[in-house]
Amino acid sequence: MKNKLIKAIAGTFVLISLLLAVKFNINWLWFTAFVGANLLQSSITNWCLMDIILEKIFKIKD
Repeated sequence: MKNKLIKAIAGTFVLISLLLAVKFNINWLWFTAFVGANLLQSSITNWCLMDIILEKIFKIKD
């Protein structure tokens, strides 16, 4: 369940930042790059910051 939630949050962040870049300021694409870099890093290291945040907020364990 937690993996699906993390993927949904990442996808939402990407889509929102793309919308903000188109509507307001191109610099919102830096946020898209940040999300993408975190996804790549977590696939390599098996460590994800969003995983830790969700555990602390919702007490979710795999």
